[in-house]
Order: sequence, then structure tokens, then C-alpha cells
Amino acid sequence: MKYVEYTFQTSPCNQTVHDVLAALLADIGFESFVEQEEPAGLLAYAPCGSFTGQQLDELVATFPLDDTSITYRAVEIADCNWNQAWEQHFFQPLVVDDRCVVHSTFHTSYPPARYELIINPQMAFGTGHHETTRLILTELLDADVEGKNVLDMGCGTAILAILARLRGAAHCLAVDIDEWCVRNAAENIRLNKLEGITVMQGDASLLPAEARFEVVLANINRNVLLADMAHYARVMRAGAELYLSGFYREDVPLLQAEAERCGLQWEQVREQNRWSAAKCRKAAE
Repeated sequence: MKYVEYTFQTSPCNQTVHDVLAALLADIGFESFVEQEEPAGLLAYAPCGSFTGQQLDELVATFPLDDTSITYRAVEIADCNWNQAWEQHFFQPLVVDDRCVVHSTFHTSYPPARYELIINPQMAFGTGHHETTRLILTELLDADVEGKNVLDMGCGTAILAILARLRGAAHCLAVDIDEWCVRNAAENIRLNKLEGITVMQGDASLLPAEARFEVVLANINRNVLLADMAHYARVMRAGAELYLSGFYREDVPLLQAEAERCGLQWEQVREQNRWSAAKCRKAAE
């Protein structure tokens, strides 16, 4: 699959503007983002033909932060060595709560931790560095997954499914709509020498009708979470836990209302730099 690389220049150029821009771009089909230092800006990647120029121009024209200007340029890119690209973009080992370290095969120095994950990101930029992934990794480190069946929706690099298996999950089903992500997830599972993780390409509508999970992880974006909440609830056992991330604190009321409509109890929310992660539970029968 060919991708287009967009370089966005914003004024002001700061983390808040980049986070809001990335969230809006994800809603129209962009899949991955890298902050660029020189010149400062945001690199964003989308499959060719995934959105229209009109959609992008409307997004820029209606950007919700006042006094913000945005310009962009685009270039089509062929398949390439994404591990090398990430190394060039300073993907450094990540430590989460002193309990988990995420590194790649090209890293030679990283701190020890109880759980060690090897992630070689391709076009699925799920290294754990974004706030939403760190939030849900922290939730997963605190969750009881021992002996449980886990569903990882929008799995990307499979970082969450891999940690779940390292923490004793009986089996994980990792699902992503993108072919790049599915291939990268399978590669990372092999790198971690793990069994018991099945990778499937598709969306929540393709979840097997007979499937039942004790833990569901979904780090995607607000719109997909709202659209797919009922699918998640359908495959959850009574008392099962659902962990959501990929949205802002302003989105919490919408997601909570949809979760409760689907028979899920809203239990807690974590926040970091305006990004949120939530824990829900399906009512016991």
C-alpha cells in the first residue's frame, strides 16, 4: 500500500496544537504521526485515496483553536524500511511506571524492567510514546489479565496484546483494519517469541459471534469508539472489563453515555496532557 506524507506547519507550533491536529486528521483517515524538530512541524501519514482534498481543506479552515494558522505540503512515498525511518526519528526506549520497557531491535541500551517488549514499528506507529498508549499500558499493568481472554481492537503494532500475554493472558485476539498493522503485529509477536496471540484484519463488525472476552482493549479514536461500543459489549462476558483510549477529556461525556447505553458501567478515567483513558465494566448477570 502506498502512503502520502504530509508536512504540517502550524503557528503557534506547540504540543496542544499538534495533538488537536493529529486527532482531527485521524478522524478523516490519517493513520500515523511524527513530530519533526527541524523544521518544527508535524509529519502525518495516510493511505493514498483515503480522504479528499476538500475534507482536508475544511479541517484546516475550521480548526477549533483560535488564532492558529496551518499550512501543509504532501509527497507520495513508496514502501520503505520503516524501522530505519523510526530510528532516524529518534524512537528511544520507553519505560512505563518502572515496570515495563519498550524497545526495538536496533536499541543496544535500555533499562531493565519486569516486562520487556520488543517493538519494530512499520507504518503502524504504536511504540507507546503517545499519551494514549502510555495511559492504556498503565491500565493494563494494573489490570488482572491472568488466565483471561483478551481482545485488542485497533492493535497497531500489537503492543497491548503482547503486554497482556506477558502478564499471563490465556489468549489474545488482535484486530486492525489496516494490512500494514496486521503484518507488523505478526512480526512483533514473533520478535517477542510469543504464542497465544491471533491477528485478524478487519473491524469490530467482523468479530466472531461466538467470541467472548474477559478484557477488551481499544486505543483508537473517539468516532470509532462511539461507533463500535456496541460490538465490544456484544463479545464481553458478564463482569468483563473494557479499557478505552484515544480521546480527549472533552469527549468523556459522549463516550460515557454510549457505554452506559450499551450496558457498561463507567468506572474510572485517567488523564495525561488532555488525553484520556477510561475503564468500563459489563454488568454481572
